[in-house]
Amino acid sequence: MNLQQLRYFNEIVRRGLKISDAADALYTSQPNISKQIKQLEQELGIEIFVRNGKRVVAVTEPGKAILDIARRILHDTENLRQVGQEFHSQDSGPLTIATTHTQARYILPTVVKRFVGRYPKVKLGLHQGNPTQIAEQVLNGEADVAIATEGLTQYDGLVTLPCYEWHHCVVVPPKHPLLDETKLTLAKIAQYPIITYDSAFSGRGKINEAFESAGIEPSIALTAIDADVIKTYVELGLGIGILAEIAFVPERDRHLRMIWASHLFKPNTTRIAIRKNEYLRGYTYDFIELFAPQLTHSVVFEAMHVSP
Repeated sequence: MNLQQLRYFNEIVRRGLKISDAADALYTSQPNISKQIKQLEQELGIEIFVRNGKRVVAVTEPGKAILDIARRILHDTENLRQVGQEFHSQDSGPLTIATTHTQARYILPTVVKRFVGRYPKVKLGLHQGNPTQIAEQVLNGEADVAIATEGLTQYDGLVTLPCYEWHHCVVVPPKHPLLDETKLTLAKIAQYPIITYDSAFSGRGKINEAFESAGIEPSIALTAIDADVIKTYVELGLGIGILAEIAFVPERDRHLRMIWASHLFKPNTTRIAIRKNEYLRGYTYDFIELFAPQLTHSVVFEAMHVSP
């Protein structure tokens, strides 16, 4: 039994039981992976995969138990490698951030600029996706840190920490009737077609909750995962927009007007997530603190090492 066999086993499962895809991802051949998996099964004395002819169709029950152990071993092995890199080259290495469009577009640019200025030798990568995708990227080791508003707290394998709160706002074209209202209400908003986020993004649940609690059925004309798309269609006159206040930039959005709506929708909390028991490089702690100053090295370290 060796680490390569465990790595092959884990990758096959990650690739939806497609050995050819696992082989491509690991830069090896399908026959080699199949041979190594057979040797692993022979040494363990069990079958870890259910097969239909030559095709893998499922993981056996003992295989699932072995997969959990294999992933812990691979995780600890990666931590060992990170320790070595930390003491060999403290200011260089990879750092991958998985996040949503809103964070990548409106919050992270200033953080990234400061980080790159401090750590020019770090190879920084940004992966965008929905909350489920970015959480799974961290769990699978494809990313080091996840940043999102929804979903991250649902995963037992992640340590999540609150970063900041934000509210929704309403955006309208200039001279829109809502700009003349002394106090914005949900009923007045519901008089117009609404353009807002897809259900999995940027606090959409808080928007739905507000209307449901008020017993009002809004007319959702269009949904999108991207605040820029929402603003584009508001400019075209297809409706009014409800989006994150952080996504409205007066200097850039000169053809729109923003109306504060913090009294209508509950606040949202953006969180950062790291895989449990992960060894973080020093510059990763610094990136987190640049993003959320209250999350110092000691705060993050303590959160990651609290006994369950």
